[in-house]
Amino acid sequence: MNYARTGLLLAAMTGLFLAVGYLIGGTGGMAIAFVVALGTNAFAYWNADKMVLRMHGARQITRAEAPDFYGLVEQLAERAELPMPKVYLIDSPQPNAFATGRNPENAAVAATRGLLDMLTAEEVAGVMAHELAHVKNRDTLIMTITATIAGAISMLAQFGLFFGGGDNRNNPLGLIGTIALIILAPLAAMLVQMAISRTREYSADRMGAEICGRPMWLASALAKIDRAAHQVENVRAERNPATAHMFIINPLSGARVDNLFSTHPNTANRIAALKELAGQMDGVAGARGPWR
Repeated sequence: MNYARTGLLLAAMTGLFLAVGYLIGGTGGMAIAFVVALGTNAFAYWNADKMVLRMHGARQITRAEAPDFYGLVEQLAERAELPMPKVYLIDSPQPNAFATGRNPENAAVAATRGLLDMLTAEEVAGVMAHELAHVKNRDTLIMTITATIAGAISMLAQFGLFFGGGDNRNNPLGLIGTIALIILAPLAAMLVQMAISRTREYSADRMGAEICGRPMWLASALAKIDRAAHQVENVRAERNPATAHMFIINPLSGARVDNLFSTHPNTANRIAALKELAGQMDGVAGARGPWR
């Protein structure tokens, strides 16, 4: 199902590339955009995870550097019946986390320094279980590709002002139409991100709660992260807004970005769903935490 969603997303993004190329430069521009789209899709599949980690300055850590955190991820991965992912640390005071990678065998989870400093060990377990749920659901491929191609669409639209505006006869829009395209094309990509993120987060919340065995650990973590995201700026996320949908909580809400086009469901609704799940799991045999 997730591979089908990935294929549909790539097809939609490719179509948007073609449309932007045609509107900027006619049939010649569409042909160039098609080649760019093919290259971008191939690059995103094999390299987007590394690119996103590099964008946020993520540094891979070992068990020796952070034994408690590394060991926690290892226990959660074992409970989720997943291969051990690579573990990364992001030097940001805002508490947040994301997962990436094209499949469980090539997955990585990343947490900010703020997450480890501000949350309890139980809350960190809930967050990392949520990220491993994305890996298990194979959401990470579509999340990563979405981030890469959304950024590429924005870049292509910006190029349109230089290569498609003015007196270019191949451009059916003219300068005013090109300027409108610069605004509308990134918005279209944003809508795709929103549609994906809003549906996948609820699923990952539920599976993450089942992996760690304590839905309220994740509910408590979401409340803390949401409050902090409005107070603590994530500088690298602000510079790379196309990756915002990958985080467990929107990292852009700390400065300059409102919730008009939020990539995440309402946090209060997510917490309410987790509370309901906790009531269902209460007293169920085998509902336990990740600790040995």
